[in-house]
Amino acid sequence: MVPLRDNNPISITPYVTYGLLAANILAFFYQLSLNPQQLEGFFHVAAVVPRELTSSLRGIPLNQPVPEWLTLFTSQFLHGGLLHLGGNMLFLWIFGNNIEDRLGHIKFLIFYLACGAMAALTQWFFSQNSSIPSLGASGAIAGVMGAYILRFPRAQVLTLIPLGFFITTVQIPAMFFLGFWFFQQALFGIASLNTPTNIGMQSGGIAYWAHAGGFVFGVILGPPLGLMKRY
Repeated sequence: MVPLRDNNPISITPYVTYGLLAANILAFFYQLSLNPQQLEGFFHVAAVVPRELTSSLRGIPLNQPVPEWLTLFTSQFLHGGLLHLGGNMLFLWIFGNNIEDRLGHIKFLIFYLACGAMAALTQWFFSQNSSIPSLGASGAIAGVMGAYILRFPRAQVLTLIPLGFFITTVQIPAMFFLGFWFFQQALFGIASLNTPTNIGMQSGGIAYWAHAGGFVFGVILGPPLGLMKRY
């Protein structure tokens, strides 16, 4: 299923959402300019490497040009491929403008980056000794989706449904669409606890716990920032 649009009016121009879209796309073009060896080195510097973050939190010095805590934010602008980037940007485009409209530009940016960082920490918690870089905007966008289901549970999301060689559309309430998505991420995360998983571009793995964690923190952080305020 792919959400296409919702019917909530936007009262402000979502400059931060546009800026995040542009930043992610520009970062991806930079990745494309690197050869495979350079890209691997770049990921180990700018993406979250759980084992290195664990060492940093334990006070073990690391010979890295970027502090490990900073990768909780830089990793949010890196992607493992065109489909990874495209899927994330589609969801950010659909849901981000509504949440930015409710929170305002500055608080939305803080909310987005905080959800992304907490999502990365959630994934780290379940894979503290992994040496595979973790990257992507998925956790931050999951936070946006968590805020969306809380603020617009009855919004109708136009969704593509493939039926063999045919494709039809159906309107699904955000509560069910995003609720099912969260349940799926949590279920896959639990299933991955007893199996070896890889995260990152080369392995094609998916950070399910980052998705679930970002969603939960989106629900938690949204209301204190004014998500439920009536206009």
